[in-house]
Amino acid sequence: MSSGKLVTQREMSRQNGIVQPLLTDLYQITMAYAYWKSGKVNDVAVFDLFFRTNPFQGEFTIFAGLEECLKFLENFHYSDSDIEYLKQTLPSDIEQEFFDYLKDLTCNDVKLSAIEEGSVVFPRVPLLRIEGPLIITQLLETTLLTLVNFASLMATNAARYRMVAGKNISLLEFGLRRAQGPDGGLSASKYSYIGGFDGTSNVLAGKMFNIPVKGTHAHSFVTSFSTLDDLQHVTVTHPETKAQYNLFQLSLDWRKKLSTIIGVSPEEASDGELAALISYAQAFPSGFLALVDTYDVKRSGLLNFCSVALALNDCGHRALGVRIDSGDLAYLSILARDTFRQVAESCQLPWFNDLTIVASNDINEETILSLHEQGHAIDCFGIGTHLVTCQRQPALGCVYKLVEINGQPRIKLSQDVAKVTIPGHKEGYRLFGADGHALVDLLQRSNERPPAVGRKVLCRHPFQEAKRAYVIPSKVEHLYKVYWSEGRICTAPKPLSEVRERVQASLRTLRQDIKRNLNPTPYKIMFPQVAVSDDLYNFIHDLWLQNAPIGELS
Repeated sequence: MSSGKLVTQREMSRQNGIVQPLLTDLYQITMAYAYWKSGKVNDVAVFDLFFRTNPFQGEFTIFAGLEECLKFLENFHYSDSDIEYLKQTLPSDIEQEFFDYLKDLTCNDVKLSAIEEGSVVFPRVPLLRIEGPLIITQLLETTLLTLVNFASLMATNAARYRMVAGKNISLLEFGLRRAQGPDGGLSASKYSYIGGFDGTSNVLAGKMFNIPVKGTHAHSFVTSFSTLDDLQHVTVTHPETKAQYNLFQLSLDWRKKLSTIIGVSPEEASDGELAALISYAQAFPSGFLALVDTYDVKRSGLLNFCSVALALNDCGHRALGVRIDSGDLAYLSILARDTFRQVAESCQLPWFNDLTIVASNDINEETILSLHEQGHAIDCFGIGTHLVTCQRQPALGCVYKLVEINGQPRIKLSQDVAKVTIPGHKEGYRLFGADGHALVDLLQRSNERPPAVGRKVLCRHPFQEAKRAYVIPSKVEHLYKVYWSEGRICTAPKPLSEVRERVQASLRTLRQDIKRNLNPTPYKIMFPQVAVSDDLYNFIHDLWLQNAPIGELS
């Protein structure tokens, strides 16, 4: 499937086998039974899924995971083995009728509204709004959270790397071996691509999500060769003339010539490394990108690589470049680029100057910024551990809160104001300024008139009375679409490639100071959590007073 094709129904139904109704916390099922026992089967609830703080000390988040949420709703069903397990696990006095109820449970009566996947999002603004029977909407909580939390964190991390690296540098995700288990590795590959990475080393992710797969070879491949005698085959076929060339002899000849050009003696270079590179070039004559730091980049790796690359050129093939996986990456990349320039000029081969230089080795945002300051010559970063484990902040902290039951708004109070919920069924809007940048996200009660272009809107901090401002939007974007209703997907999720484009388009609507790596400006200076309408502000505080206990002094 090409990345541009629409997602088919068959592809939508292909769900991670681990994602199923029992992928939840036990207390969701015990609450379901208590609801059922209390006669609340017909109660209708509204839940909001949101987060409270942007990750990585930044001022934005990328929303991801929506497609997997829709797959979960579409396939929600307790199997016979699920029911048997629950009978054995829950207390023995639970009534049989409850298990019959679970067996017939579906998401047909659930309605899910969401922000478009790949959008920039902010704290307190619901990413998902889930409406439907109380029991089923409660049972969805943990699974929806696990599908959104890591996906959004991962996409945000990747987007930050993309911004730091710049648009002209390729980014490859190399993190499968360091990820939190196989599912974590697969998710990391998918959502790093959404966030702006160009490819992955993860072959299964390539197959499942149509992500470009990239890779070279490991140090073990180089060290598996000891001498030139280890070479069993030495010929390469010209792609056009089909003539056979002795790559081994050509490489030796070029190594002798190049030693005077780049000032490195052939006696200093490793013969085992040369044998390994010749062997790899024979296997991939049109895709020769070699690891050059197994022994010594300056005295061995670059000389051996350039020798084999020029020998391949004689055979009608062009090498791709080198990967450096250790040492001073800025210095070594500049050394490599200077070496390529010397060879290009001496051999009248302009293309040699443009060979790709890939750098890996525990790279993070700060590493890339430092390399930029040092004027590196790297074309591509391969990033693993810090990307896929989100080492700087390993959790986003999405929550799932009841905001309405049977048409009656609900509020959760706390001495920590940050944990007070914004009650009721709400709509969200993004208001834009005259320069095209987003100004503020505004939550309103669903029965309010939507904000309109050119019409003054009073925006208020939900909990601080003095923080308020008028906004006259030049553009208004309604944040929510209905994606699931009446037992079917009613707004099809977009292909991964389009979600990836959405991320970059959405980021362009933010001012640059909001996106910067160091000390970013908050999106909403006056509204660090979210803005609410005047009507919703008064509604929150009236409900707060109704529910807050009144103290008594004696």
